[in-house]
Parts: sequence; structure tokens; C-alpha cells
Amino acid sequence: MLASFLHEGKVEAGCDEAGRGCLAGPVFAAAVILPADFQNDLLNDSKQLTEKNRYLLREIVQKEALSWAVGYYDNNEIDEVNILNASIFSMHRALEQLKITPEHILVDGNRFKPYRDIPHTCVIKGDGKYLSIAAASVLAKTYRDDFMLDLHQQYPVYAWDRNKGYPTKAHREAIKQYGVTSYHRMSFRLTDDQLTLEL
Repeated sequence: MLASFLHEGKVEAGCDEAGRGCLAGPVFAAAVILPADFQNDLLNDSKQLTEKNRYLLREIVQKEALSWAVGYYDNNEIDEVNILNASIFSMHRALEQLKITPEHILVDGNRFKPYRDIPHTCVIKGDGKYLSIAAASVLAKTYRDDFMLDLHQQYPVYAWDRNKGYPTKAHREAIKQYGVTSYHRMSFRLTDDQLTLEL
């Protein structure tokens, strides 16, 4: 059973991101404030859920959350500030859009930069420990998947409908064969042999 909160009686926002390890597309993040009495036995780390259940839970979270928001940093911004900062700043963008100001922020992972003067706690594997972080992981993952599915219509050769921009063998092979798009992260190692020199 996932915990409802870290600090009882405080308005807590859970934050998580999706797409950090991808070669293409933005990194997405979500922030979610759930009611204190919210419970859902299905809700868990989005990586543990089926695609069908992620979208089912997205509807439930969006309907029942006191406030929720999604933000992202695109691939050019990622190349500019690096992926760690982009992940954190996309969480900030999500937090900025919340209609309720949280009193505490729960962040999945071990790194965060303060947002305004709101206290925060980093929780490693927090999406498997706290409902609000799990809810944020579901929103971040599904909104990013939707974005990559749309891009797949423009660039079907990269199979983003299947790999969502992650570094699969097929994705790397397509980059070798067709080159890069304006959505690829140029600061990432895009092909397996990128570091070898042909003499």
C-alpha cells in the first residue's frame, strides 16, 4: 500500500518526470496534489503498470486530484541546460501551474533544486512509496507518450510509437540510416559507435 503523505495535515504535491533517458523528445514532469483521503489500489509506479491501466489512472487522477499540472523541457532546452537540470526545471514548470500552492513537495529521486521557498523532500523510488508521486509518474509518462505518438506520425522510421524515443537498438539503427531529426537530443550519445573514429 502506498502512503498518502509524508507530513500529515500539510498540502503536499508529488512530482515525477518521464523521458529522462530518451534520445529524442522532451522530458515531461507532473505535479499532483491529492485529497488526504485518496486511495486507489491500482495506483503505483507507472513503470509497473500496463499502458491501459496508466491511461485509466490518468482519468481518475485528473478527476479526483485537488490540483494537477504537467510541464516539459524540449530537446533544445535539454541540450542547453543538461538533462538533470531539465528534469528538475520541468517539475518547476508543473508546480508553477498548480491552482493550489503546496506546503511541501515530494520529489521522486535524489536531486532537486528548491522551488520558491517551499520545503521539499527527495525520495528514491518514491513513485512506489507515495500516492502523489505515483500519480505524478502516471501523468508525466502518459503525456509524454502522447507527445511521442504524435511525433511518430511525422517520423515513422524511428518507431517512436514503440520505443517512445528511448535508446533501443532499432532507434539507434534508424538514426544511423536516416540521420537525426530536430527532435533528437544532440548532447546525448545517439549511436553505439558515436565515439569511434574512422581513420
